[in-house]
Amino acid sequence: MDNTNPIGELMQTTMENVKNILKVDTVVGDPIFTPDGITLVPVSRISVGFGGGGLEFGAKKAGESRPYGGGNATGVKIDPIGFLVIKDGNIRMVNIMPPANTTIDRIIDLVPQVIDRVDSFINKQNEK
Repeated sequence: MDNTNPIGELMQTTMENVKNILKVDTVVGDPIFTPDGITLVPVSRISVGFGGGGLEFGAKKAGESRPYGGGNATGVKIDPIGFLVIKDGNIRMVNIMPPANTTIDRIIDLVPQVIDRVDSFINKQNEK
């Protein structure tokens, strides 16, 4: 009797293909250099959904291989969210997404700015 599991092989193949899609270059794009010395780096958000299943049917005779039916699906969504703008050694994020809808989303959007301000405050205190 064959102990290999066709659904395992099917899912392994699918996951290898998904790994090929989801590379760092997909999230953080190639830099764009402008003539006036500004560098733009595109940033995207990736969402992935994955599912699969299968069924081995009973063999009609002893020793026969068991018929198998199965499948899987993967969905990948890539949303551009903004650009890192690099100029004169300063980096800032320019969002191209619409403003946050909920309070939690707004708080999450403000976290980088709060961290920058805390760092600035700590650096000023250390200088004194």
